[in-house]
Amino acid sequence: MARGCCAPGRNGNAAPRGLSWGTPLAGGPMSPRHALAVLCFTGALLAACRSAAPAPAAEAARSEGTWEPAPPMLHARSAHAVVSDGKSIYALAGSGAGGVPVREVERFDGTRWQVETQLPGDGLNAPAAVVLGDTLYLVGGFSGVSNLPTDRVYRYSLSQHTWSEAAPLPAPRGGHAAVVLDGKLHVLGGGNSQSTLALHSVYDPATNTWSERAPLPRSEGSPAALAVDGKLWAIGGRSGPSDFGEVYLYDPAQDRWSSGPPIPPRGTAGAVRYRGALYVIGGESQALGRSLDSVLRLDPTEGTWRDAPPLPTARNYARAVLLGDAIYVVGGSPLAGRSHSSEGSTIVERFRFP
Repeated sequence: MARGCCAPGRNGNAAPRGLSWGTPLAGGPMSPRHALAVLCFTGALLAACRSAAPAPAAEAARSEGTWEPAPPMLHARSAHAVVSDGKSIYALAGSGAGGVPVREVERFDGTRWQVETQLPGDGLNAPAAVVLGDTLYLVGGFSGVSNLPTDRVYRYSLSQHTWSEAAPLPAPRGGHAAVVLDGKLHVLGGGNSQSTLALHSVYDPATNTWSERAPLPRSEGSPAALAVDGKLWAIGGRSGPSDFGEVYLYDPAQDRWSSGPPIPPRGTAGAVRYRGALYVIGGESQALGRSLDSVLRLDPTEGTWRDAPPLPTARNYARAVLLGDAIYVVGGSPLAGRSHSSEGSTIVERFRFP
């Protein structure tokens, strides 16, 4: 029923159109039976009017999208890598219960998780991963046994289901970000056993070689990264006890970084582009001493980050990817203040518009 179907009467109640509470019905005073019938009809009409107008808060929440549980992973993970090839989600590496390295690679087809393969080697913490064509690249990280940074780069053929090695990174690192831009793999920041890094290394799959580009404006580990309209975005990050909120944009044509709109400081956040907007999801604030459930949304044409509906479960090492018309945040630790071998979770949550 349309808004305005009832007109206000005495005491704020409403009478049906064409009737007045001060005037008897045609034919004289109503009998008790007629009065009861009018009251029943009026009550039903009022209920219909109230139900026709949605609560403003509920309507606003629906327009901003909603979170819901998705099938959990088979193995708990944190400090892991997650990628999507548009058909499936792959969860790789990281640590599970008790900080034990997880070697199983899991694949989610939109309905259920299953073990796809095993990682080569002894497992990894805080690697980065991307999909480029038919190949999944697993880059760097900290060795699951020694916790020392590695320069190894693994390739997994999604069609042949086989592993091979690519040319190693120019320098070992873990806790970095990786993103594909113009058919090449860009690796940003991270850290080694001594410090965080500003390195910006680029891999060309056509030649199986690495080169260096303009470094990040500052050394940082655990940034989030995106490719947006031909540019790289490096978002947040941290070094030692400090969290960063700076956002840097890289223009490959000029080999130069510039500043973008900052965020509240955090590291280990997830980032995706969804329906034209940029989302930064979860992560950890060392200053606050907790994992974060906050979600930030940026329309690139506006230049201002705004709050979006928060994660149901706060997550350190929030790993966010797209599958279908939804954002998935896969695994991560609800706990704060842990190292790369932090205890993980199997939690998967999904965000989408109605």
